[in-house]
Amino acid sequence: MAYERLTQTRGRVFPLTPERIAEGLAQPAQPPAPDDLHRVPQPDGARVTEAAVLVPLVARPAGLQLLLTQRTAHLDNHAGQISFPGGRVEESDANREDTALRETEEEIGLPRSAVILLGRLPIYENLSGFRITPVVGWLEPPIALKPDPFEVAAAFEAPLEHFLDLANYQRREFHFRGRHRNYMAIPYDGRYIWGATAAMLYSFARMLGTQGGQ
Repeated sequence: MAYERLTQTRGRVFPLTPERIAEGLAQPAQPPAPDDLHRVPQPDGARVTEAAVLVPLVARPAGLQLLLTQRTAHLDNHAGQISFPGGRVEESDANREDTALRETEEEIGLPRSAVILLGRLPIYENLSGFRITPVVGWLEPPIALKPDPFEVAAAFEAPLEHFLDLANYQRREFHFRGRHRNYMAIPYDGRYIWGATAAMLYSFARMLGTQGGQ
């Protein structure tokens, strides 16, 4: 692949090629920073639902784009939120990559043959009891999407470099089910990306070694 755009983040320049990203994903995950209070693993013995999502990267001429979806407002879980395509693991899935690709095809009509898998991000456990495996995939245009109108209100792209700058992330807190909770958020162009999606993107930025404002 001939994609060689350089991205600069706070004085650091690095090539965002499939090989560079795959190399970063292959490194051991960094331990949480002291103020990464949004990461709260499920207690031992808790019932969890295994899931996987695809983190799609679109290789546009002007720069890598992140493909995101906005869930419809009537869904039982995470209605209206911005997320990655994905869902629950099924018994027929060969692995988490298979889950992510199957769910992506069901949600936005992207065929699995269009996705080049680059690696995984660290597993993320959320307050709803899901244990999510994020799988990063590379897409070469042109791509044609057919979002499922029941699940997906919109699909849109955003510049990946915005999400690789740690200075763009916000640490937030709220009360949930009688307990104090912390979460990560990253606004972009009038959209508010928070919770599991923001946390997984934050892990992505750390794994690629971009330091932003740190």
